[in-house]
Amino acid sequence: MSFTSASSVASALAPYGWDEAWAEAFAPYETEGLLPGRVVRVDRGQCDVLTADGLLRADTAFVTPHDPLRVVCTGDWVAVEPGGNPRYVRTYLPRRTAFVRSTSSQRSEGQILAANVDHAVIAVSLAVELDLGRVERFLALAWESGAQPVVVLTKADLVPDAVTLSYLVQDVQTSAPGVPVVPVSALDEGGASPLERGREPGGGLDVLAAIVGGGTSVLLGQSGAGKSTLANALLGEDVMAVRATREVDGKGRHTTTTRNLLALPGGGVLIDTPGLRGVGLWDAETGVGQVFSEIEELAERCRFHDCAHEAEPGCAVLAAIETGELPERRLESYRKLLRENQRIVAKTDARLRAEIRKDWKRKGAIGRAAMEAKRGSHWRS
Repeated sequence: MSFTSASSVASALAPYGWDEAWAEAFAPYETEGLLPGRVVRVDRGQCDVLTADGLLRADTAFVTPHDPLRVVCTGDWVAVEPGGNPRYVRTYLPRRTAFVRSTSSQRSEGQILAANVDHAVIAVSLAVELDLGRVERFLALAWESGAQPVVVLTKADLVPDAVTLSYLVQDVQTSAPGVPVVPVSALDEGGASPLERGREPGGGLDVLAAIVGGGTSVLLGQSGAGKSTLANALLGEDVMAVRATREVDGKGRHTTTTRNLLALPGGGVLIDTPGLRGVGLWDAETGVGQVFSEIEELAERCRFHDCAHEAEPGCAVLAAIETGELPERRLESYRKLLRENQRIVAKTDARLRAEIRKDWKRKGAIGRAAMEAKRGSHWRS
């Protein structure tokens, strides 16, 4: 490289995830004299990039600005100009993973929240009633991104007793098959630091740190879920500002307003994100299937391959509900997320829209036929 040797780049960027595969992907840009770096923060057309030469401020105008899924985001590895005023990011390297949700606008757009993430840490507050449907929604997006999800139950110290906590953990484990569920107590009655409080026996931070250490993790959850407190405990210092939540509903103001990439003391990096009010699915059929893997496994035993699990004979899913093997709430949540995902995909897929309309007509015809048969039976009687 023209300014810094390849060995110094590897040494400086390795703590942030740089490896031989990234070096190979960057090789074509090295010949152009560009610098490799990782985006640690993005602000309206500009970003902070960590390079072997230090932290640089760069403009992102050269990267496609009109497609929200192709803009530079926190966690990207980029090729940035070594100098200039302004200095520009020329491109980003192909992403290994990408956490995407649908926007709240009426347009059919996805929003990328973080890139090249190994673990998606979903923070769920135990200070309020558990919303398992929301947990499943986060999990679907996490699985779809390509990252390994982890559910962290924050504020476990506010749960009145160990038995209640055990039941809450079991409820989440049922909704998160194959996903680690870690209860964490980051606060207590004493005046210890967040790190000391979180590392008390049973606090859970040691377990979480072991899971996320060495890779890139993104911290997700609603505002007031305790993400900034959790980030401070993992970082070992008060890096992120923390605000108290309202007692009436457990919600708090958005302490974190941007996505920031921070180095963890035990290795790896953490991307802290603002609280998410809306978590819309974005082409996440595979992720939904992963969250509800037990339903999809049961569905393979249904008599009909296209069984809708509504009233069909020989439905293994409905049979599992009758026996108590499958909670009815899980099936309802599964249907809801599949319908939502189908609507999102249909907005940009004309073929799927036609299939949905055809399915609606088929179901309508079946319903009308059933009503006519019922009327005929009534008149004959």
